[in-house]
Amino acid sequence: MSKTGIDLFLDLLSDHGVKYIFGNPGSTELPLNDALTRDSRLKYILGLQEVPVMAMADGYSMASGSLGVVNLHVCPGLGNAMGMLYNAFREGTPLLVTAGQQDRRLYFDEPILGGEMVEVTRPWTKWSVEVSRVEDLPAAVRRAAQIALTPPTGPVFLSLPVDVQMEPVEELELDMSPIRVPDTRVRPPIRAIERAVQLLTTARNPAILAGSRVTERGANQALVELAEAVGAPVFTESGTTHGRLPFPSNHPLYGQGLPPWAPEIHKRLKEFDVLFVTGMDLFRLYIYYTPNQAIPRHCKVIHLDENPAEIGKNFPVEVGLIGDTREGLTGITNSLKNHMSLEQQRVIEDRSIDWQTRHDEARASLRTQIDSERTVAPLTPLCFMEAIGRVLPENVAVIEEAVTTTNTTLERLGYLKDPEGYFGHRGWGLGWGLGVTIGAQLAWPNKHVVGILGEGAIMYGIQGLWTAVKYQIPATIVVANNAQYNILKICAQGMNLPGAMQGDYEGMDLVGPEYDLVAIANSMGMRATRVNTADELSDAVQESLAISEPMLIDTPITRETGKKLNYG
Repeated sequence: MSKTGIDLFLDLLSDHGVKYIFGNPGSTELPLNDALTRDSRLKYILGLQEVPVMAMADGYSMASGSLGVVNLHVCPGLGNAMGMLYNAFREGTPLLVTAGQQDRRLYFDEPILGGEMVEVTRPWTKWSVEVSRVEDLPAAVRRAAQIALTPPTGPVFLSLPVDVQMEPVEELELDMSPIRVPDTRVRPPIRAIERAVQLLTTARNPAILAGSRVTERGANQALVELAEAVGAPVFTESGTTHGRLPFPSNHPLYGQGLPPWAPEIHKRLKEFDVLFVTGMDLFRLYIYYTPNQAIPRHCKVIHLDENPAEIGKNFPVEVGLIGDTREGLTGITNSLKNHMSLEQQRVIEDRSIDWQTRHDEARASLRTQIDSERTVAPLTPLCFMEAIGRVLPENVAVIEEAVTTTNTTLERLGYLKDPEGYFGHRGWGLGWGLGVTIGAQLAWPNKHVVGILGEGAIMYGIQGLWTAVKYQIPATIVVANNAQYNILKICAQGMNLPGAMQGDYEGMDLVGPEYDLVAIANSMGMRATRVNTADELSDAVQESLAISEPMLIDTPITRETGKKLNYG
């Protein structure tokens, strides 16, 4: 059998170490699926709809740190996946997204399912192109993978016409050089490091704001060392939207996640005089309430990022450092230690002790609040989260897509000790959490993976349950079920909308009828149960962690509408 364009595509992916292709096939993808029947190097992970397909690839890529590969079905299939592509772009996930395109000889006739895909994906990818000649396919795959994997990482898109996929290539002399990703670990300029060190050593009360890219660049320990050297608390991006956890939540300098609204962020930060920012978008806010800016005007900002476009993008900076996150943090810490006087060291020690006290007091206060709610039925969000957290093993990954329930509770209780094992919903396009849970579990077969999802969010990608069962991916899926879009009610109140202020909401209650998640999961062959108390929830989570198959746990929680998100 003669080799074709799609065989070249698979050769390049296999040579780069790609193990999985996540997809939902159609007629324009048949050459790929047919080739996979003869090629055992890559495994096809079938999803029933494009939302879970993209989300699974996203979770797999984030967890493994490798290139995730997706294959979608022409323009309509791509359209179904666009919300998840948006999420991947906001996260900076290195995905190679592909879709079959109609035969180029049909373009003029406006064929069935045909449509413009390159321009559609361009806003939410680092690079988007259609491969119009089979001779260009090797270079296109190499370029796409390199762009996706080179920091700042992100998704790319290749449109693959059917005739290019099927064109014979044995008579062609093609460059099949492997995919190579350049090393971009560059330290910021010494002068910029010196200016940053001067600000940090003379600061009265500094703080650190850190985000997902700290974890993605393997800089967690470097951040811990900087925080300890400065005696500064570490705040993460807005809670439940901060993507990866950059700092261990059980560390005494963990300052917890910031709220998503400018006025509340301003209140948290107003006591500080210097803010060191790294690995995060400063800021991506939610709902415009007041003209107050998130960062108080008296704060001097030091901003380290690998992407020059992030520095000074939304707020003025005193010192901007362009370079690799880990290299930059290490360089600043080493310089700090060399320039610090004994008096400055004593000040930092006192500051660290003070933050240890505040950290312990905040956790004790949260524990007291949880204890006061233990007799409430159905479970409150705090008791729901504590029941999960107390039985989580050390080697665990947690995915959260339940924005009004999770509220950084696991972090504030110190249950998330390993920053690598946390994934928050950074993009906020719903349907993300279930697929990411499954994809992360596929990437980490020896680690327990727990997805904590809302009953609304899970329905946007519910077909993912079938994939978890088909491939026996033993993820634990816990649903906080309040039968409503509670986040919308909270936002409506925050916007002072007249109906919301009277407790009237349209299109936000998932009742009449309520859907049965246990029955839905069972219909797809998944073990599932419904629990009502904290002890029942803890027992069910432990049961799921002990078995080698996926399991869904549906848990009713209070339907009382909160007035704001509880970030402590």
